[in-house]
Amino acid sequence: MTSTADGQGSAPGPVRLADLTTLRVGGPAARTVVATTRQQVVDAVSAADAAGEPLLVVGGGSNLVVGDDGFDGTVVVVRTKGVELESGDWCGGAFLHVDAGEDWDGLVARAVANGWSGVECLSGIPGTVGATPVQNVGAYGQQLSDVLASVQTWDRRDGRLRTIPASNCRLRYRDSLFKDEPGRYVILDVVLQLPVNDLAAPVRYAELADQLGTGPGERRPLAEVREAVLALRRRKGMVLDEADHDTWSTGSFFTNPLLAPEQAAALPEGAPRHPDAASGLVKTSAAWLVERAGFGRGCGPDGAVPSSWPATLSTKHTLAVTNRGGASAADVLAVARAVRDGVRERFGVELAPEPELVGCSL
Repeated sequence: MTSTADGQGSAPGPVRLADLTTLRVGGPAARTVVATTRQQVVDAVSAADAAGEPLLVVGGGSNLVVGDDGFDGTVVVVRTKGVELESGDWCGGAFLHVDAGEDWDGLVARAVANGWSGVECLSGIPGTVGATPVQNVGAYGQQLSDVLASVQTWDRRDGRLRTIPASNCRLRYRDSLFKDEPGRYVILDVVLQLPVNDLAAPVRYAELADQLGTGPGERRPLAEVREAVLALRRRKGMVLDEADHDTWSTGSFFTNPLLAPEQAAALPEGAPRHPDAASGLVKTSAAWLVERAGFGRGCGPDGAVPSSWPATLSTKHTLAVTNRGGASAADVLAVARAVRDGVRERFGVELAPEPELVGCSL
């Protein structure tokens, strides 16, 4: 890779998107720019827009499936770094300005070490900070919307910097303004407001409470909660590990469906049903549906376990589609398509993919 005089990097030849994503599939990019400052991000995006080129912005690549033909346009890889503490008192909490290219789990570790609570249950989630508002990332009873104050963006439509308060980001379950208007906003940094407290919020998930050896509603030190969450995620293959092919994935491939009450009522007895007060819908478990539709851990698109297919469901968690080594995007999508179709046929529920699909589709 070569660098320009201002520090912005550009690749001398085609870069495979497989090398920029945790799933490790995807063909070449026509042009790749590595941006290490916010201004470089804006300049690269603006140049692509001015030239009328297709644009793909990549952070950690943990929620991205790129087709085997690659991307015929400019890929901007965001590698901006910076965490600025605006204040950190007991009354107002810690206000953090965080650049989009910062590693998310690294930020969580820093928060826990400094006694900043509110994100400890989001430990082990791969990717960069700039991607977290897009899906309103959440786990074990916490979600980004609990602590997000604002997002600074480059508005491609209006050609200007725009700071969007959290209240205007339309944050909801795995959804946001940034998915409602795809491609319009490039996130440059986020501002988080984290309570200053050595104790985590009351534990809300029974699974996490069991891991901690405590009861739901109790509070434990931040570091204990972080380690418990990491242990749970490792058992599910959800913490990146070069040697573990179960982590060569995008995490959960499907979101938990939100169903109309009458559709939820039609599910078999024992199906998880969690009313969502905000939408009036009922959330059920995608993993429950997948498993009861006949797709077990390690399953290939033909339903075989073990499977010789180069992509299969994780051997640790049925919601992750994994690259067992040498898989193509087509292989991955074949597994996801079989699961989606099987759940639809068995339960009449349409599973929606969680990762962004670029140059490919289900």
